[in-house]
Amino acid sequence: VQLQASGGGLVQAGGSLRLSCLATGNPLRIEMMGWYRQAPGEQRELVAKIGAGGVADYAAFAKDRFTISRDNARNTVYLQMNSLKPEDTNVYYCHADLLDPSQPRRNLYWGQGTLVTVSS
Repeated sequence: VQLQASGGGLVQAGGSLRLSCLATGNPLRIEMMGWYRQAPGEQRELVAKIGAGGVADYAAFAKDRFTISRDNARNTVYLQMNSLKPEDTNVYYCHADLLDPSQPRRNLYWGQGTLVTVSS
């Protein structure tokens, strides 16, 4: 199983981007999916996460601007980011708690990261 993130890029302040993350390899079950971000020299921080039932949790900075959603049929999680600010510039990583068919139990997986750059 791998997580493939996409959708990052360069946007002006106030603009929007939509990130996508696909879990490939036919995971048997996906519990939590989420997005984290990390700036150089900083710790990785939670942006938003969503459970299998659709209950979402957001970091304070993401509330009212970002929306996380998931398509369980497509094993995909999305992050719609609106009203972007220069301080949102970061590498964004998707994250999932899932069961790989080749493994005896669930594990945590990370995507490769996608760069979001917000210009002022």
